[in-house]
Formats: sequence, C-alpha cells, structure tokens
Amino acid sequence: MSDLMKYVVAQEKKETKFPDFRAGDNVTVGYKIIEGAKERIQNFRGDVIQIKGEGLGKTFTVRKISNNVGVERIFPFSASTITEIKVNKYGKVRRAKLFYLRELVGKKARIKERKFIKKD
Repeated sequence: MSDLMKYVVAQEKKETKFPDFRAGDNVTVGYKIIEGAKERIQNFRGDVIQIKGEGLGKTFTVRKISNNVGVERIFPFSASTITEIKVNKYGKVRRAKLFYLRELVGKKARIKERKFIKKD
C-alpha cells in the first residue's frame, strides 16, 4: 500500500527548481503576500534550523532575529506561494536540527561558513 501512496504523491508533486540546502545554511525565501487585490513578494532571510518530512509534506524552518526577538517561519516545499529560494551562505554544523540556537544570543548564535574546495 505504501508503494501506491508514493506513486500517487510522485504524480501530484509539481517540479520545483530550488537549490540544494540543509540545516545551518543562510537562505533568503521570497514568498507572495496577497493583501486584498494587491500582490507582492516579501523576502525572509535567516538560517535554516530544520528540514522535516518527505514528499508533499516536506517543510523547512527558517529562523531570523528581528529587533532582538527570534522569529521562526515554517515553509512547505510544495507551497505555490514560494517564488524563489536563494542560498546566501553554507553553514558548517554537525546536527540536522539546530534547536539549540533558540537559547543563544549575539556572537554565540553564529554559524561557521562551509568552504568548498572544487576538485577537477
């Protein structure tokens, strides 16, 4: 039965061309906001603290600090309101879920940057 469900989900899933990112990366998510008859794109820039789920239910959580208050937002990968995802920095972390960042403030909450060495 689970193979049948995976097949149906694969048929329903729309192809999204988002870049590969993981927990610890700093991303900018552009999403549509509809206010009455107007529509605009708002950017949410922060660190990815978790990626969860699979298939149509797959989500990622982005955390940023705004006016010394932590703000988290959960985005579904399959949302039609997401216009773009841009990776600003690749973070070097050793965990898949970064909930410990919620208790840290200031310089302690920084994430080191991953350096890529291109091999030919």
